[in-house]
Amino acid sequence: MTVGIIFHGIGTPKRALEQDEAPYWISEDQFCRVLDMIAALPDPNQIRISFDDSNISDIEVGLPELTARGLVADFFVLTGRIGQAGSLDASDIVTLQNQGMTIGSHGVDHMNWSTLPADKLHHELTASRATLEQICGQTVATAGIPFGGYNAAVLKALRQTGYTCAYSSDCGTMDPNAFLRPRASVQGKMSDADFRALIAGHLSIKRRMRRFIGMTRKRLT
Repeated sequence: MTVGIIFHGIGTPKRALEQDEAPYWISEDQFCRVLDMIAALPDPNQIRISFDDSNISDIEVGLPELTARGLVADFFVLTGRIGQAGSLDASDIVTLQNQGMTIGSHGVDHMNWSTLPADKLHHELTASRATLEQICGQTVATAGIPFGGYNAAVLKALRQTGYTCAYSSDCGTMDPNAFLRPRASVQGKMSDADFRALIAGHLSIKRRMRRFIGMTRKRLT
């Protein structure tokens, strides 16, 4: 069993937040408590840790706390924010890569891919990947889907543009060998009990059914 979790921002934001983004920022203390729970597991590698949105807290807080516990993570970068205040720059991305972290695409701009026309979607997938490959000096083949916004057209476009897997926001457990890999977001309102349930991938029967129906519908539409 593998469980995917997403961190967005840690501590005090150093840029203006988008609408409805604030709930996904957590304190440094919360972040460290979640990492401690993961590090204490018999097999910490059963948790696939990822960071979306390329906030500067990824490297200022995320990287040192990960390495202190021997953990690794995927960092999904918005290339349109590279070098902007409060966001990662190119040297930060290289540092993350050199420390054993995986770099993936989150697109150019923070957009719901399922709402985009084909040409704009193609640009989001190919331009972001090209920028990251130039910075990293190697193939970038993973994507973190913004807002969990996907449908059949998005999954087809991801495959056609050379991505080998894509991470969604469908919660629960994932097949680590599947193309589409569900994750769940850590939120500031969560308690330690919520964190433990998130890491365990626990979903009620009702939520499991809703997830199955939702993922099936999105794959087909």
